[in-house]
Amino acid sequence: MTLYRIFCRTVSSLGLTLFAAGVLSSSSLCAELEPAIDHPDQNLIAKAKLEALEERFGKKPNILIFVVDDMGYGDPGIYGGGAIVGAPTPNMDRIGHDGLMLTSCYSQPTCSPSRATLMTGRLPIRHGIYRPPMYGEPGGLEGEITAASILQDHGYRTQLVGKWHLGEREDQQPHNCGYDDFFGFLAVSNMYTEWRDKHFNPELYYDEDLTNLITRGWTQHLAHGVKGEALKEIKEIDIDVLAELDQEFAEYSENFIRKMADADEPFYLVHACSKVHFDSYPSEKFAGKSPAKHPYKDGIIEIDDVLGRLVKVLEETGQAENTLVFVTSDNGPQEEIWPDSGVTPFRFGKGTTCEGGVRVPGIVYWPGMIEAGRVSDGLFDFADLFTTSLALAGATEDIPEDRYIDGIDQTSFLLAGDAKESNRRAIYYWIMDDLSAVRIGSYKYYRKIFQVNDGYGGVMGGMEGSLATLPYGQLYNLHLDPKEMKPMLARKTWMAPILTPLIGQHFQTLVRFPPKSAIVTIN
Repeated sequence: MTLYRIFCRTVSSLGLTLFAAGVLSSSSLCAELEPAIDHPDQNLIAKAKLEALEERFGKKPNILIFVVDDMGYGDPGIYGGGAIVGAPTPNMDRIGHDGLMLTSCYSQPTCSPSRATLMTGRLPIRHGIYRPPMYGEPGGLEGEITAASILQDHGYRTQLVGKWHLGEREDQQPHNCGYDDFFGFLAVSNMYTEWRDKHFNPELYYDEDLTNLITRGWTQHLAHGVKGEALKEIKEIDIDVLAELDQEFAEYSENFIRKMADADEPFYLVHACSKVHFDSYPSEKFAGKSPAKHPYKDGIIEIDDVLGRLVKVLEETGQAENTLVFVTSDNGPQEEIWPDSGVTPFRFGKGTTCEGGVRVPGIVYWPGMIEAGRVSDGLFDFADLFTTSLALAGATEDIPEDRYIDGIDQTSFLLAGDAKESNRRAIYYWIMDDLSAVRIGSYKYYRKIFQVNDGYGGVMGGMEGSLATLPYGQLYNLHLDPKEMKPMLARKTWMAPILTPLIGQHFQTLVRFPPKSAIVTIN
């Protein structure tokens, strides 16, 4: 028996068949794509379903990506939250039960890196947005190609509603990065409020010079952008305006969906909520309406209501069966600002590469295309939304070949019903410009790990912790130890020949396509 066969047999017996197929016999459309696991039977099922759908509707499918800001894995009821944590989520629960619930869906540790990865199909080390740009700092997707821009070229109507937070330079605004239309704000919620709130930040509120310093060089307005036109500022975002923004966003997206019902072209809509990012200022309609009677929880029930409204319009206009709906969060909950933060059953939160920071809800709803009641622990990365969206649009031939694309086409995984297997072999956990960890199957190996204890018994949170290099690494089995409390590398040394080539292959892509940085690191 050859060494190759012995290795495959060993890996298969340990529940890592998917990894063995990925590393030793993976496929990609070209040398610049992350290798995917090939499932021929799944591919045939998905292809047949999509062909029948296009024949029925006469156009490619619509895509709606609904992104909540800082919602925890444990906030939606279908993920163990809901009423038990003081904020029922009947709409998320309904479409989750009527569709696919992903239990291993991964974002980046913070919001801007996640959003850039979603739009470009590339990890932060490649697109350069290592962390969120704040108060006029440069950011931007310069040199990047977004899914929206490719879909535009394939006849899609592209719309972004809500939060951008990828840079404010004119050429890097959303309507100049592939979106036909943009209605929202360019920064992040707390940038509009923390210098206005005398209770949270009195030292800032009462210091006019300091306030003037941090409010220079960026717009504090709700804005509207149209492709080929200059951005128009609508109104200044103060605390009262911010509280009601998600209601305005909901109405804008509802009107867009209604308008597209009679259109010949399909649509690509990214609805990016302002909530539930701190500081939480609930809409008057929802203030005090959650069982918890707390602003964050009021925000959760508001966002759930907004999702329900958009799905209802899809259903009323006859577009639901031709629309992929993907509901997620841009990262885990931010622990530093508790109790103004969400819930996760995992270790730590936003800003870390621990599961609590990057493992997020992933609800996929598509009546008639995705069978109801599916639950899968197959690996899914935000980068996959880029490649999958282009595959649904029949636009994969336009995926750029002059750069490395980390996204995997997960169309067959989503559409193949009981024959479901993720097409992704691994998750790579980057933080700033460091590869912290990698997951294959149920195993997660850390090269560098977060330390968030302040030395006095308190937990500071991921945004204020440190990253420690591990001489030998740490290994966790996420099925047996989802809270990552019991490292087991000493008992699993046989993982070394599995992990070494995987990490080596990943670093080789950075030799061929060197990293870039669009925003400087603080340190």
